[in-house]
Amino acid sequence: MPNTIHYSPEALIDMDKTYDYIRIELQNPIAAKNTIDGIRNAIQDLKTLDNIGVKVFLPNGLETAYRFIHFKKYLIFYRQVEHDVFIDRIMHGSRDYINVLFGSEIE
Repeated sequence: MPNTIHYSPEALIDMDKTYDYIRIELQNPIAAKNTIDGIRNAIQDLKTLDNIGVKVFLPNGLETAYRFIHFKKYLIFYRQVEHDVFIDRIMHGSRDYINVLFGSEIE
């Protein structure tokens, strides 16, 4: 049975912001389209491949429910529960993803 992909509102906003940044700020509409297409293709792999990618650990070593896969420099953070895959955030690898994902919860 294939997995079902669910996008959080934040993940959809992340994709919109990524597209807009590349298209408008970098003035490269072709790269913007190719980047979003690549991210979507990477996510499609999660329909048939269970729990792929890298596990996310907190700085104190505790394992979280998150894993991430990537397309070029973009990280796609997801959780899988049985046959449901929840895409929670998509961000550039240079960002402090622990703080974005968990904020003050880890302090």
